[in-house]
Amino acid sequence: MAVNERLTKGAQGAPAHPDALTQATLERLPAGAVIVDAHGRILAANVLAGEVFGRTLVQLRHAFLNDFVAEEDRSRVPPRATSTVAETIHFLGPDRSVPMLVACSPVRFADEAASLLLMLPADDFVNEIAGLRNDETRWKYALDGALEGVWDHDFETGDLFYSATWRRLRGLSEDAQVDGTLENWIQNVHPDDHAHVRAAIERQDSGEAIFNTFEYRERHADGHWIWIESRGASVAYWPDGRPSRIIGTDTDITARKEAEARLEEVSRRLRLALGVSKIGVFDFNLDALRDDWDERMFEIYGLDLADGAPSSETWENSLHPDDRDAVVLRTNEGIASGKPYSNAFRIVRPDGSVRHIRSNAATYVDHLGTRKLIGANWDVTEDIALQEELRQAKASAEGRNRELEQARIRIEYNALHDYLTDLPNRRYLDQMLTENVAVNAILHIDLDRFKQINDTLGHQAGDAMLTHAAAILRAHARHDDFIARIGGDEFVILCRRNRDLPQLTELAERIVHAFRRPIPYDGQLCRLGASIGIAFKGGEDIDAKQLLMNADIALYRAKSVGRDRVEVFSELIQTQILNAKRIGDDIRQAIEEGQFTVYYQPQFHARSLEISGVEALVRWNHPERGILTPFHFLKVAEEINVLPAIDRKVVELAYRDFQSWQKEGLGVPKISVNMSSPRLRDPGLIADLRDMRIPPGILSFELLESIFLDDPEDEIAGTISALGDLGIEIEIDDFGTGHASIIGLLNLNPARLKIDRALVGPMTEGAKQAKLVRAIVDIGHSLNIAVVGEGVETWEHAAMLRDLGCDVLQGYALARPMDRLELEQRLRRGWKPVFGGPDK
Repeated sequence: MAVNERLTKGAQGAPAHPDALTQATLERLPAGAVIVDAHGRILAANVLAGEVFGRTLVQLRHAFLNDFVAEEDRSRVPPRATSTVAETIHFLGPDRSVPMLVACSPVRFADEAASLLLMLPADDFVNEIAGLRNDETRWKYALDGALEGVWDHDFETGDLFYSATWRRLRGLSEDAQVDGTLENWIQNVHPDDHAHVRAAIERQDSGEAIFNTFEYRERHADGHWIWIESRGASVAYWPDGRPSRIIGTDTDITARKEAEARLEEVSRRLRLALGVSKIGVFDFNLDALRDDWDERMFEIYGLDLADGAPSSETWENSLHPDDRDAVVLRTNEGIASGKPYSNAFRIVRPDGSVRHIRSNAATYVDHLGTRKLIGANWDVTEDIALQEELRQAKASAEGRNRELEQARIRIEYNALHDYLTDLPNRRYLDQMLTENVAVNAILHIDLDRFKQINDTLGHQAGDAMLTHAAAILRAHARHDDFIARIGGDEFVILCRRNRDLPQLTELAERIVHAFRRPIPYDGQLCRLGASIGIAFKGGEDIDAKQLLMNADIALYRAKSVGRDRVEVFSELIQTQILNAKRIGDDIRQAIEEGQFTVYYQPQFHARSLEISGVEALVRWNHPERGILTPFHFLKVAEEINVLPAIDRKVVELAYRDFQSWQKEGLGVPKISVNMSSPRLRDPGLIADLRDMRIPPGILSFELLESIFLDDPEDEIAGTISALGDLGIEIEIDDFGTGHASIIGLLNLNPARLKIDRALVGPMTEGAKQAKLVRAIVDIGHSLNIAVVGEGVETWEHAAMLRDLGCDVLQGYALARPMDRLELEQRLRRGWKPVFGGPDK
């Protein structure tokens, strides 16, 4: 039965009826009873109530109930109390406070609305019930307001309880369903923490640990990880000693963990900084006079770490005698002021060595209220020694200021001048151009044949030629002209006084003429030359840098059209060079897109007119201009250094066609290909040919006389020897117009000589020319070299060459160059030229 229900029963157990309530009824109640109006005034009371209050019924009537209640309980006196259950109220008796359990019910007394209050002594049983109710209320408020999530696992009843805070820690709603089984819950635990979490739970579940604490990471509802500190205590056990109920709390320690991580990172950096800087740290307890040194401090002072930190007296004794008093005074003043201070002193180590020390220190009070002095020492002996060396060096340097100033002037001069010719260098020129000095014209000079002299006679000869060139330029330029050597064999003259174009041209011509004179060197006469480009400002507003670029363009033109000459910049020259650049770009694109193709000109035995082979001739199948001969692109291709790529492509196409003819049985015995000097110097030439696996005797390379005459070096000789090892023959092209010697022919040992068309053409005009051709044929045959007559334009030429002993004929009279398809069509028809017949 509820406490308030028991208190509102009558003596016989029947409830008091509000309309039937009388004084007699009050006296029959087993407990103290009072009737109060809405203002708390006592309308009636029984004897037991008088005993509680220590008052008579007359004294109680019309008194206020609050006059008999302890002040701290007045707000809870029914009917003003908000609770509908019984309240424990302390009433003021005659000499003490009497605790009573009070219940309230509405009644009518003498036709007036009132309240009946029943009072029973608050014995142990009643107090226990009330206490439990209060504990329950406090526990509920504690759970709701705590920062820790509470959980209760009662394995006996299967009841798993999780507080609202437990859910909030994990981002769950307060009414969220929670499956607390281990296998389901641990899915949200960080994989790296599974092992130690399971181990901790197993220790408690086995009864090994009564109280258990562990930390782990758990996935929050929004996906991030939080750190949890879980504390659990076993409160009930099965008969076998295993816990049947465990109650615990979970606390979110993410912030603490992050702070610990940051602290550890800061500590790590500090340790690293201290280690790198080699700073020793000390912490001196000013109250206990106890020192704490780190390992580096012991190293600095040369003490043994095992002996422990020295006392302040020992530290003072380690100070150098000359520094001790000042250091101790400075330390005491710093401690007394409470402000940070620094010190510099020497110490004497136990081994007698003296070290220089720097020290910074400050006082502080720790969390226990202990006064301490913390500081750092570092050994600056090497720094002091270095400073002394620097001081001495500075003193020495000050004594040599004049000498250094002179050296600076010399260095500046050398930085702006060429060491060999003593002319201004490119750096000086750039400085002049940047300052935009007044320049009327620029002459850009490049020496001709300098490389040959330097390579054949050595660098000393080359240096002599450069010195000679500088002397020529000085002799012809005016005193206010700026002359500079800007490269290996390149010079520039800046003309700063007004001169017209004829005067500038005349100056350049005189310089070119002076360079044509032979220069004696080491018993030999060396012949230089010079190409000059002139850029004239005239009345145009052109800055000096642009003027130099124009002079470069003019020089490029002078060298490209034959060297040993003077060219004046013009828009026409610029346009031509730009066109050459455009052609160069088109050539590069043509190589990438495979626009180069091969035409073939047949070669015939001089007597039988049977086909003896074909010469592969490169053609450019231009997408807009059609088929172009080498005249239109070969010079530009050489200038942009793509001849090796073109030559490689010609060999590949020609050999591919040759293989096709062999399979079809078209009877082409061999092919010859013109080989440029750059391709002959290409390091990859031999490897490319070896990869093609060309059978010996199929391919021959036609080389100009100038290749082996101008380049007798081992590189060319080695390449020609390697070609012979591959079975590739050598032919001398355009023979007779160069300066080939008999010794040169013997060294090269070519398979064929091709008489230049310039000698073949005039044969029909006189016997003298025919005799010259016969002499060449005789020379070739005497050296076992076959002779090819090219440029056979008429049948008369063909007959004369045959009669003079020429072995092979090639020319328009016999067959013009043709593409692969036309050649194959003729060969399939059994085509063969007939003396005097047309080329069909």
